Amino acid sequence: MSAVPELRITLAGAERVVAGGTTYGEALGADGRSVVAARANGELKDLAAPVAAGDVIEPVEAGSADGRAIIRHSTAHVMAQAVQEIFPEAKLGIGPPVENGFYYDFDVTAPFTPEDLKRIEKRMREIVKQGQLFSRRPVSDDDARQELAAEPYKLELIGLKGGAADEESVEVGAGQLTIYDNLDAKTGELCWKDLCRGPHVPSTRSIPAFKLMRSGGAYWRGSEKNPQLQRIYGTAWESREKQDEYLHLLEEAEKRDHRKLGAELDLFSFPDELGSGLPVFHPKGGVIRKIMEDYSRRRHEEAGYSFVNTPHITKDHLYKVSGHLDWYADGMFPPMELEGAKYYLKPMNCPMHNLIFRARGRSYRELPLRLFEFGTVYRYEKSGVVHGLTRVRGLTQDDAHIYCTREQMRDELTSLLRFVLDLLRDYGLSDFYLELSTKDPVKFVGTDEDWEEATQTLREVAESENLELVLDPGGAAFYGPKISVQARDAIGRSWQMSTIQLDFNLPQRFELEYQSADGSRQRPVMIHRALFGSIERFFGVLVEHYAGAFPPWLAPVQAVCIPIAEAHVPYLQDVAKKARERGVRIEVDSSDDRMQKKIRNAQKAKVPFMLLAGDEDIANGAISFRFRNGEQKNGVPVDQAIDEIVGAIERRVQV
Repeated sequence: MSAVPELRITLAGAERVVAGGTTYGEALGADGRSVVAARANGELKDLAAPVAAGDVIEPVEAGSADGRAIIRHSTAHVMAQAVQEIFPEAKLGIGPPVENGFYYDFDVTAPFTPEDLKRIEKRMREIVKQGQLFSRRPVSDDDARQELAAEPYKLELIGLKGGAADEESVEVGAGQLTIYDNLDAKTGELCWKDLCRGPHVPSTRSIPAFKLMRSGGAYWRGSEKNPQLQRIYGTAWESREKQDEYLHLLEEAEKRDHRKLGAELDLFSFPDELGSGLPVFHPKGGVIRKIMEDYSRRRHEEAGYSFVNTPHITKDHLYKVSGHLDWYADGMFPPMELEGAKYYLKPMNCPMHNLIFRARGRSYRELPLRLFEFGTVYRYEKSGVVHGLTRVRGLTQDDAHIYCTREQMRDELTSLLRFVLDLLRDYGLSDFYLELSTKDPVKFVGTDEDWEEATQTLREVAESENLELVLDPGGAAFYGPKISVQARDAIGRSWQMSTIQLDFNLPQRFELEYQSADGSRQRPVMIHRALFGSIERFFGVLVEHYAGAFPPWLAPVQAVCIPIAEAHVPYLQDVAKKARERGVRIEVDSSDDRMQKKIRNAQKAKVPFMLLAGDEDIANGAISFRFRNGEQKNGVPVDQAIDEIVGAIERRVQV
């Protein structure tokens, strides 16, 4: 009888010897709940898989990013099993984990109803309680086709093996195909199966918490040319507590939805007559937007920027030179034919700023040259991704392009990043991390050497700010790497804000030059920078961050005067006149509503301050000073109240 071989592995940094056939779960002592999978030599593995000699093994905890993805993907399988048990005619699409949840696509005869989702979720809970085992087995392409002959979408995926997109790769990956069987834990009987790369949790009992959220239509593989399937979305977490936290966050996010608040507060709208993704700003929204822009302009003037302005359309040649027609054509609106030439709505301001730089000879003494524009651009976003103000087709960028020497670029990038962070803090965002987007291996222009220097420079500048730095491999624009400032809002959601891109390529494509101190002609470095990203998107983020209750300096109406009776209106009109002379945006509510209704109206409009007056206040030259949160101070002298309002505005504080 031959002895069981011994295998050397590394676990928790220490070398260990285990018997051949030992599983990752056994080596880790994993319970399948707190630890749901293993990472061996950087690759995710099922706990039931056997270890190999030389493996460096780490546990994958349920609460980690990978652990949650595995739980969610396993839950997607449970959902698909439940759907096919209830709707036997349903054909399977794909079912990947996504941020905060999962989905699965199905070809069914009719869209799912809310009642259907309840039935599916009930059956899922029964499957989870059964403790079915996830069992992985390799199959040949031909065997997979035979086993899944009744699943046309799976057959298509088999043909894509090795070249599938990310969401499809959870099904097929590359190399050997695998199928996961759901087995009855007691009898070993097959309950269900799916083509999948894995890994999965050991058992359906390892799924602690899940909930189905909604359903909707989705084109197969994201193409409008393909059949429309029905997609069910769900969420799953490592504990009921974490799921409850997430569901509470969704409730809070719904309350803060800028589209809903924009209508309630009369800030902006999206008329059907204009088309998808083309908002209009109402007077109150226009006030906020003007304040945002005016403050940004002032800060840019102080920082040495020069203001420029460029047209909305251009001949196609400009974007041939820049490379946008080669690399960005899908994001541009179709051209207009005029006088034998093609004109495009501009998707970017940078090529036009290059023409301004090139309009005359430049000297090194002018550098760094900082050009700034609130430039409106137009980008064709598919209707399915247009979303309120945060994803539009017409947007105004606070766009800057800095031209400097190679020797200046590090200091310029450092000061620029600090300028960006400081200005975002002024608007009330303070919790940041940075993302470094590097070269797409296919979609880029320029030399590898230039890209390497630009990427390393940005990395060092980002690291100097002592903020968390996250890598985004392949996420750069075609002309250069970038730093993105990611800001967390009041409820912890991350939003991409400012971007800073270092570009050695467009100056070369536009043949930009300056005369150096020794008289030679040199090529400048170009830095692209959008601080808000776009005014529209930043506006939407601020609405959600503040839940519509803007700090006094940004509020469209900073104070409203509320008379106790009609006889008190003239007194409050004088108070309002004094406040306006100090720059306060103030109104007097002289409507026929009762005082309590006027207070409720002001609170609903999220006005920061209310100034109330009756007979006693008038006799004492005072007002009752009421805050948005319901607090009230009575008998406050008028000048003192106005001083307090002006002080809050100047300090840019929230009340």
